[in-house]
Amino acid sequence: MGKNAKKKSRSSVPAEEHLIMPIRTSSSPTPIVDTHTHILSTFQTYRAKYKEGKHATVFDFIKAVTVEQNVQSIVDVWCEAPVEKEWKELADSAVGEEERKEKWGGVEYWFVMGIHNANKYDDAVESTILEAMTHPRCVGWGEIGLDYHYDNSPRDLQQAIFQRQLEHAVRLGKPLTIHTREAEEDTERIMKAVVPKEHKIHIHCFTDTPEFAGRLLEHFPNLYIGVTGVITYSTNLNTSATLKNMIPSPPSPDSPSPNPRILLETDGPYMVPANLYASPHMKDVSRLPLCHTGMIPWTAEFAAGVFGEGWDAERVLKVGRENAAKVYGV
Repeated sequence: MGKNAKKKSRSSVPAEEHLIMPIRTSSSPTPIVDTHTHILSTFQTYRAKYKEGKHATVFDFIKAVTVEQNVQSIVDVWCEAPVEKEWKELADSAVGEEERKEKWGGVEYWFVMGIHNANKYDDAVESTILEAMTHPRCVGWGEIGLDYHYDNSPRDLQQAIFQRQLEHAVRLGKPLTIHTREAEEDTERIMKAVVPKEHKIHIHCFTDTPEFAGRLLEHFPNLYIGVTGVITYSTNLNTSATLKNMIPSPPSPDSPSPNPRILLETDGPYMVPANLYASPHMKDVSRLPLCHTGMIPWTAEFAAGVFGEGWDAERVLKVGRENAAKVYGV
């Protein structure tokens, strides 16, 4: 009976208050910018896991997990087809300053849109995306790209739809949010053939080889590597190695290096940072059911450890915020 009770405890969902992150104790906390999250999916996960939860609307939930965490901006990602009709409701709610304060607690809401499951891309979906590109809160096209890990669509179709969306984004001058996994050769070939060198690019949730990242960073001067909580996972060494390559070793005080070209993101509701569970407020919690923007400081803390001497979470957050302004203008 004791064994069964232990098993039940491990599989149960932790109390809702564990989703609220502690307020940072820094004397001057850097505002957080999350450059890639899926707000509707995160809220739906919350409601599924906490059926009697305190927050009945997506707005109430986002305010609860962001306002006290000094979150400045969120880039929401719409990448499912058919595109959920809620995209316009959320985007419209952030246009006016007063409504933004009421609905979002003053957090700046932005979004990008694109489809990376090529099987679901058609003229109707493309029409919706093109409409979304004209919205004042739209800051990019994505996420789009190639995924040879899951292969949800034939590879030749993936490549054709990837190129088609790239061409639209380039024509419109929209920053790109790229999803690429185990498709290095084709991703690099298509991007270099279609995308101008100076175009603004965000390689989202990077986990491929550091050599691939290096080639992209060298070719595209306005390309940035997205860092999620997956950097904290023991099964992923590539992201840390990619970040280490951005910092000269040993650092030279006489010639300070430029800021690493990273963007901080959550990919919520996925990728809870593993180092979060070592925090005192996570005592007896083995697994949280979702990730959200308030958890970014733990990703930043881990990245600071990768960068080494002279780095801390606040510095990483500052770099991420500055780079988000360069790519998305947020």
